[in-house]
Amino acid sequence: MLPQLLIKMLQIIKIQYQIIIYLLGVLFEKSLTDWDDEEPVNQSYQKLQVDELPVIETLPRLDYRQLLVEYEQQHGKPLKPIKRHTNTKTTVPDTLTCPQCQAPSAYVYANNGGKGQYQCKVCHCRFNHRSRFAKEVIFRCPHCLKALEKIKERNDYYIHKCKNDDCSFYQANLRQMTPQEKEQFQYAPYAFKVRYIFREFLFDFQPLAPSSPIQSKVDLSRLSVSSHTLGLILTYHVNYGLSARKTASIMKDVHGLSISHQTVINYANSVALIVKPFIDHFPYELSGSFCGDETYIRVKGRWHYLFFMFDAVKKVVLSYRVSPHRDTLSAIRAIDDVLKKLPSIPEDLSFVVDGNPIYLLAQHFFAQHGISFDVRQVIGLTNEDPVSEEYRPLKQIIERFNRTFKGNYRPTHGFGAEEGSVSFVTLFVAYFNFLRPHSALEKRVPVVIPALESLPHMPARWARLIVMAQEMLTQQAAS
Repeated sequence: MLPQLLIKMLQIIKIQYQIIIYLLGVLFEKSLTDWDDEEPVNQSYQKLQVDELPVIETLPRLDYRQLLVEYEQQHGKPLKPIKRHTNTKTTVPDTLTCPQCQAPSAYVYANNGGKGQYQCKVCHCRFNHRSRFAKEVIFRCPHCLKALEKIKERNDYYIHKCKNDDCSFYQANLRQMTPQEKEQFQYAPYAFKVRYIFREFLFDFQPLAPSSPIQSKVDLSRLSVSSHTLGLILTYHVNYGLSARKTASIMKDVHGLSISHQTVINYANSVALIVKPFIDHFPYELSGSFCGDETYIRVKGRWHYLFFMFDAVKKVVLSYRVSPHRDTLSAIRAIDDVLKKLPSIPEDLSFVVDGNPIYLLAQHFFAQHGISFDVRQVIGLTNEDPVSEEYRPLKQIIERFNRTFKGNYRPTHGFGAEEGSVSFVTLFVAYFNFLRPHSALEKRVPVVIPALESLPHMPARWARLIVMAQEMLTQQAAS
């Protein structure tokens, strides 16, 4: 009886301990557990099969006024509006216009007796409320070239499906079924993905849209420390990956300067705000070999995703977005960061990524906006397909970069606020791109700036980099 009572009491104590840890984490907005793994467990990709891109047909846009002028020039008389019968006056709403040429309702027929189909007298377009001309483009199945039909509406995208029973894609999937699967398909067709499907995204996001540099409200000239001291703090905190507390401790023990760990954090946040526009708008010389990957960092006790885009030859970090979700919009923003840094979009542009389907969905999104590129997916740890075998070296390059980042990130044990995570990543990218010698580049930094290279030590280079970032902000604010 006594052992059972002890076991019961230990279980209750364990539950109480977990509740206390959870409440303290909510109160202080930071994880208080010491046993969290470096990466979350069972963070698998969403089970999603992404088909190839559809054939995108751009629809013509006409002007009914120009068409009326051309008609009069050709026939010698103007095109008259429709004279309606009494019983058809209510079948065409006064607010209705032709979706192809914008002709008013006076030129629109009720084409099928008031059952919802119309025809424009000016451009002869037949349409209804779900007209194909109401869209900017038509999506066609790449296998049978039939127009796709919208079947579902989600918050961020529409789902289009090819419903052609003679489609080669559909027929091939049916032939590949086993007899048991065919029997199950008769009763539960929804359990099988046999038809071509495409997702049309509705994100309020314009690719390649110009962005203004962030105007910093921080005047570093008013700090209570010198620029050399600020450079020392950043060198310890960023270059050597020391935590804010260890940085404050080494400044006191070695240099005799008493500052708090919160002061180190405040300095880091201020500098990150200034150098971020410098990183994002610097005129990089890129190679065209781009790879991407996502890793994990902890923010407010929860796993967040850090999307990196990387020039594998020049060793330059081009995108470094922190997101609470591993979703398509985050992948779109990361790829867009790279596209903005290119002088023009090359025809052979491609990105090497992992097997996460969000990158294929991002490719579809950019294709809808007229921007085409290839996505090379390296699947798993072994080369089981030709693409993985050819492009795995590029994928391994960014994996090594992720390990370098984690070496600097690990002492932080996560962040208590979004600002801290973004500041840390921004400073690390500034260090990696402009200050850190790389072994693959013969001990040269990825982006060589002569004004930094000539300085004698790292604190002076940090101070000079901050000055250059401030000067860029001033110039762009004046222009």
